[in-house]
Amino acid sequence: MTFPAGMPDNACDSHLHIFDSRFPEQPGSGEPFAGGTVSDYRAISRRMGTARAIIVQAKRYGTDNACLLDAIAQFGGQARGIAVATPDVGDAALRQLDAGGVRGLRFSVWNPKDTVTTVDMIEALARRIAPLGWHAQLHMSGDQIVAHADMLGRLPCPMVIDHMARLPPALGVRHPAWDVVRGLLDGGNCWVKLSGAYLNTATGGPDYADATAVARAFVQAAPERLVWGSDWPHVTEASHPPDTVALLGLLNAWAPDAGVRTRILVDNPRQLYGFD
Repeated sequence: MTFPAGMPDNACDSHLHIFDSRFPEQPGSGEPFAGGTVSDYRAISRRMGTARAIIVQAKRYGTDNACLLDAIAQFGGQARGIAVATPDVGDAALRQLDAGGVRGLRFSVWNPKDTVTTVDMIEALARRIAPLGWHAQLHMSGDQIVAHADMLGRLPCPMVIDHMARLPPALGVRHPAWDVVRGLLDGGNCWVKLSGAYLNTATGGPDYADATAVARAFVQAAPERLVWGSDWPHVTEASHPPDTVALLGLLNAWAPDAGVRTRILVDNPRQLYGFD
C-alpha cells in the first residue's frame, strides 16, 4: 500500500494539534510553536491521503478551547475535537463545545511539569460528559495506568488511551499496564490510539522496532478498538521532526491486512467520533 494512492476513502487522522497565532497562548506555556495551522496541516493530509481529522486541544492553550473550535469549523464537518476542561466548567460551556464538534475531554497527565489537568479530575469530569456521549482521552504513563486501574475501571464514559499506553520500551507488553489496558479493551469501554511511535521507543526510527512490537500486539488483541493518529506537528520532536507520511507508513507493518487497516483508519473513527 502506498500513500496516498492506497488510502481508503474517509481515512481519519485521529490525533493532531493545531496552533494559530490568532489565539493567545496561556502564560508560561513556552515559546510559540512555529507552524501548525489548519492550512499547514492540510498540506500534510494531502500527502497522507486522509480526509478526516481529530484535533486535540494543545496544552499551550490551556482550557481556552477557542482555537480548537475554530479549527474544527474550518474542516467543514470532516473534523471532531477533543477539548480540555477542569471541573469548574459550566454545563452551558460543555454544550457549546458539543455543538462545535467536540466529542471528548483530554487528560494529559503523564508529565506533572506541564499538565493542565490532574488525575483526580478525571472521574468527576467523566460523570459530567457521559450524558453527552463523550469519552475521556487519557495520556498516562504505563505506571500511572497501573496505579489508577481501579478508577479507570469505574469511569462511566468510554475512554481512549493515548499513544499506545506509553508502555516503557524496555518492557513493552511485559509491563503490567498491558494487562490493565487489555482488560479495559475486553470490557468494551476502551479504545487505544496507535500513535506516538517516537514516544514509545528506545531503538529509534525509522522502524521503531520496540514501538512496532507493541502496536502489533494491540492489532492482534483488539483491531476493532484502535484508531491511528499522526501526532502532527510533533511538538515533542521539534528539534528533529519526523516525516509524517513515513509514520503513517508504519501502519503497513503494524497491521499488514488491508481490511484491518481500513477498520483502524475509517470504520473505528466513524464509530468513536460520530462521523456520518
